[in-house]
Amino acid sequence: MNLKERARKLKQGIPAVYLSLKDKDTPFGAKIFAAITVGYALSPIDLIPDFIPVLGYLDDVILLPLLIALTMKLIPGEVWEKNLALSQEMWKDGKPKKWYYGIPVLVIWGLLLWLIIKAVWF
Repeated sequence: MNLKERARKLKQGIPAVYLSLKDKDTPFGAKIFAAITVGYALSPIDLIPDFIPVLGYLDDVILLPLLIALTMKLIPGEVWEKNLALSQEMWKDGKPKKWYYGIPVLVIWGLLLWLIIKAVWF
């Protein structure tokens, strides 16, 4: 299995990391790393922008899977297995249809657009 396939497989664990973040049986330290991982995975802003050739995809291929793997190691095995099974059950029919999860991203982009317009015109 090459690096890209391993990264893709690890990225499928993001819903389980999110569920582990909300799980009361997850230790506090693991919850901190889970919050960082989920926040970075859902963030519209990358450390290295994707339009930079080759380097732009390093965070998608290396950084995010590294965060996921580290978070998985910090979550106890039984908690991880429970949340992984639950996440696979949630996603069995494709992506969940909860569009309102995108509202924070739209608010952030709207705020950034407003700040740019305000900086340019005023």
